[in-house]
Amino acid sequence: MKTVTLNNGVEMPILGFGVFQIPDEETQAAVEAALAAGYRHLDTAASYGNEAAVGAAIKASGIARDELFVTTKLWIQHAPAGNVQDDTKRAFDNSLDRLGLDYLDLYLIHQPLGDYYSEWRAMQEINKEGLARAIGVSNFHPDRLVDLIDHNEIVPAVNQIETHPFHQREADQALMRKRGVQIESWGPFAEGRNNLFTDPLLTEIAEAHGRSVAQVVLRWLIQRDVVVIPKSVRPERMAQNLDAFGFTLTEEQMGKIATLDTGASLFFDHRDPEMVSWLGVRRYS
Repeated sequence: MKTVTLNNGVEMPILGFGVFQIPDEETQAAVEAALAAGYRHLDTAASYGNEAAVGAAIKASGIARDELFVTTKLWIQHAPAGNVQDDTKRAFDNSLDRLGLDYLDLYLIHQPLGDYYSEWRAMQEINKEGLARAIGVSNFHPDRLVDLIDHNEIVPAVNQIETHPFHQREADQALMRKRGVQIESWGPFAEGRNNLFTDPLLTEIAEAHGRSVAQVVLRWLIQRDVVVIPKSVRPERMAQNLDAFGFTLTEEQMGKIATLDTGASLFFDHRDPEMVSWLGVRRYS
């Protein structure tokens, strides 16, 4: 498996398995199948409600802990009369307990909302204690990412953001590369929106390589050095997604895919006041 080296020297597999929107009762079987297929990089979050199922699958697999790269995410902490840093550490401990692990490979701030500066200070301590080998963020636009970097000690190792053929984030990636932050894609298949799996251009490229559109999209991201975490509950699709390394897209094909970029999210905007309020009132421990 190809890896990327994070800004603190930690090696991260460039292709992993995500469990967003997999129901809790289906997650353990899905993760067990993914591990059996060869995945060693798993991505979950407190807000997904399936950390315990991921942990159960890890335990059932018998795979040595040091062979796995496990990520989870911190939800927005609410402590108007309390201490956000203490609550962050408590939330981290809860996630670790649900996963049944002694440490995480990567811990992310899930949303750029609330008092994420206090969250980050707590996460810096967690990192220094060795409980999280790397720390990072998710859904941070360049302005908030730079502001966080400029006013804190540790530079986020990763920024996990919506990245797919219709929202390619080239400028964001260039900024992250300059600042030493690894880009990671969520929603690599755009959840099938814009008819991604039947898109004529992607289909043409897939047929030229004897591959699926999904494999082409994953290969396109990997060639851009974007970490990617596709989700599936079907073992045959898991195996297919994992097999995205046996071919190479040409520069011409990469250029054609670049023309699909709309420059806008297909899901939601973290700068939309209504979305900020909607996310902000959600409670997860």
